[in-house]
Amino acid sequence: MVGPAAKREAVACLKEQFQMSERRACEVVAADRKMVRYQSRRPPETELRARLRELANERRRFGYRRLFIMLRREGEPSGITRIYRLYREEGLGVRRRKGRKRAIGVRAPILVEVRPNARWSLDFVHDQMANGRRFRVLNITDDVTHECLGAIPDTSISGHRVTRELTALIERRGKPGMIVSDNGTELTSHAIFAWARDYGIDWHYIAPGRPMQNGYVESFNGKMRDELLNETLFFSLDQARTVIAEWVEDYNTTRPHSALAYQTPAAFAAKLTATGLHAALTDGSALRPVAQPAQTGIKLPEALKATG
Repeated sequence: MVGPAAKREAVACLKEQFQMSERRACEVVAADRKMVRYQSRRPPETELRARLRELANERRRFGYRRLFIMLRREGEPSGITRIYRLYREEGLGVRRRKGRKRAIGVRAPILVEVRPNARWSLDFVHDQMANGRRFRVLNITDDVTHECLGAIPDTSISGHRVTRELTALIERRGKPGMIVSDNGTELTSHAIFAWARDYGIDWHYIAPGRPMQNGYVESFNGKMRDELLNETLFFSLDQARTVIAEWVEDYNTTRPHSALAYQTPAAFAAKLTATGLHAALTDGSALRPVAQPAQTGIKLPEALKATG
């Protein structure tokens, strides 16, 4: 399907290159003469376009929905349809990266109470610095509030280091009801077994080859990879620690989260603690028509959440 703009260009080309009349050129490209002569009366919206480009350059992996939320927070009254039109006209579409194959299978969901600290998830993500030196990041997320509780980068992270980080996190935030991880050597060490026994925490391991049983932290890893690691060149471990800490703070307090009705994880956690799940999902700052909240597996009367 050829749009009006392309047809106008084709008519102009035929008139210029082949000296055709407008009537004949319109017949060749099957265009209406009124459409070819039409002049848009829309205002240029220069300031809005400039701000949209500025936000898109700052957050290169944000689509038009999240950019709309950012503009709305700044007091921009334009609707999402106008923002989408300008987004397309400015050529700001996010390039899709090729996805990887994922394991397919049936899993029994784990029922989790819908409250902060009901369940944490752990996983590692890897990257390397400009000099080729590799490092890894231990990510810890709250599966209910979607907060990133910790992102610890280092060249080597042992089971003992994991327990120290978890102990410090519990002192600040409180003890989780459950922790979920894969079967990596650091997370199946004697140090982890002893720590979980001493703290009385149920540590659940996902089935081998089933990463989506730990889908919340896997999703977070993907966002970190897409929005931070693939966009940043690290020159030192200290720089990596600083940049990652700043990104985590932005993720928790500024970045709109589509699964939370485009609220931030920190705002959702505060509302969830104060008012409960239903109010937290319906009282967000995002407009209702933009994205309807859909928390799969949540049963409101029992306040349970089905997770992998």
